[in-house]
Amino acid sequence: MFTRTVDCHVKPGKQDELSHKLRQEVLPILQKQAGFVDVIGLVSENDPEMLRSLTFWKSKEDAERYHRENYTRILESIRPLLKREPTIEVFSVDTSTTHRIVAGKAA
Repeated sequence: MFTRTVDCHVKPGKQDELSHKLRQEVLPILQKQAGFVDVIGLVSENDPEMLRSLTFWKSKEDAERYHRENYTRILESIRPLLKREPTIEVFSVDTSTTHRIVAGKAA
């Protein structure tokens, strides 16, 4: 199992618009990707202009394919709402109790 974190710093007053766009436009793209398992969206309690998404993938190769084939198009659609470029980090999932993530790892 593999995960990507994407940290976005949103322009003031654009948080709801970005959250809506992520749910309505980005999520359907993710759900069609080979190897996609789940996504978690987080809003910082300390900095409401900071959103973090975690996407979970069956393999590093699946995540890399998504990034090559779709990330630029998605970034272009949300860029007007952002203060600066998102920060991406990648991780191997070591431990999880979330049902969908565990099911994806077993697949």
